[in-house]
Amino acid sequence: MDTKLWDRRSVLRVAALGGLTAGVVGGAALPASARPKRFDLSAPAQTLYSGAPLSSVTVQQAFAFEPRFGRLFVAQLLAGSPGTAGDLRISEMSTDGQVLGWMTLLGYGHAVSFGVHRTRTGGLDLWVEGEANQNGYGTVLKQVPWQHDAVLDRDDPQAKTHRPVPEALEYTCAIDHRHRRMALRYHTDAGKRLAIVPLAEMLRGEVPERIADFPQPEGLGTFQGYALDGEDLYTIDGNSYSDTNPYPGNTYLSRIEWRTGELVERVHNLTADSLDFREPEGLAIGPNRRPWLHLGFASGETGDRRSNLYFLDRR
Repeated sequence: MDTKLWDRRSVLRVAALGGLTAGVVGGAALPASARPKRFDLSAPAQTLYSGAPLSSVTVQQAFAFEPRFGRLFVAQLLAGSPGTAGDLRISEMSTDGQVLGWMTLLGYGHAVSFGVHRTRTGGLDLWVEGEANQNGYGTVLKQVPWQHDAVLDRDDPQAKTHRPVPEALEYTCAIDHRHRRMALRYHTDAGKRLAIVPLAEMLRGEVPERIADFPQPEGLGTFQGYALDGEDLYTIDGNSYSDTNPYPGNTYLSRIEWRTGELVERVHNLTADSLDFREPEGLAIGPNRRPWLHLGFASGETGDRRSNLYFLDRR
């Protein structure tokens, strides 16, 4: 380990003894010349697809891309199950909004965010919360092999269990494939926190070193998803249209510099403002060949919700 940076394990132990009130942050940020171009959060988004039915009729919760070929997966709560059950339906979608396959996970969680990783043998693993608590949120991370039309119970041995943050009560994740990192959003008695960990250590089943660990910044609305990209963590928050949230709505895109834990950019988003219902649901970067920042919205009536995905290019 490079002692010029800092002893991460020592700092984490100090933070734990202090009740995790202080943030643990990484080394110095990259020089400006080495930083990749960021996404322009104020630019008009382009449409990937709109008005697409999923394999269940509920609101989409999140989506993620497989890194090599850009295969797209969308998560939602399973129709007919109570929200607190944590029953999920994962649909594989084409980029023009056609359902290609689906998988059902019983008792897993709410799927605010998840990841997809290609295995060495060419298969796909979903990294999704699991072992839902009484509120319907996952208390561990599960590494689930993708299988079309399969149904996995919460304790199915095919799904590997991970507890990367021992003090966490709830988990979700997002994967940055290009930089080989995973972001974890987790809940403790003190509130929501965010951590950045090496992807390789997660794949090996280890309890990873936390490159950064900090409280979720204040000032965000109803949290609806996040995506990790190099030095930046992007978030989406907001609610569906309603009498208390009329047009143009309260959807915001934000950028957090995870090495400092600071919320440095926050932009009111008007993408697809003519959609009915229009609830922001999910944020993801992909595919790797030309990674765009994708944002999702649910639309439609109860019993016939639709998926809508849009994207932003880099500046």
